[in-house]
Amino acid sequence: MKINDNGRIGNVNPYKKSGESAFAQAAGKKGKAKDQVEISAEAKELLGAQGNRTEERSLRIDQLKSSVVSGTYHVDAGKIAEKMLPYLK
Repeated sequence: MKINDNGRIGNVNPYKKSGESAFAQAAGKKGKAKDQVEISAEAKELLGAQGNRTEERSLRIDQLKSSVVSGTYHVDAGKIAEKMLPYLK
């Protein structure tokens, strides 16, 4: 008795059939389906609020840059030490 007989008649591969049917369905369509993204109203509101923050932030950065250039920017060493202390313990 041959177990590895490659010439069997009626040998069926169910995966091949399912793949062929999917290919036939895809061939029947005129074009590929396009991906779509829908942004909710809440997300749009958050994006709008974030835009205002970036404007405020850019103004603050410009103020800090000008104070550094003019030499009036002061760093509080005590605040820096308080922030670093938890990492050093």
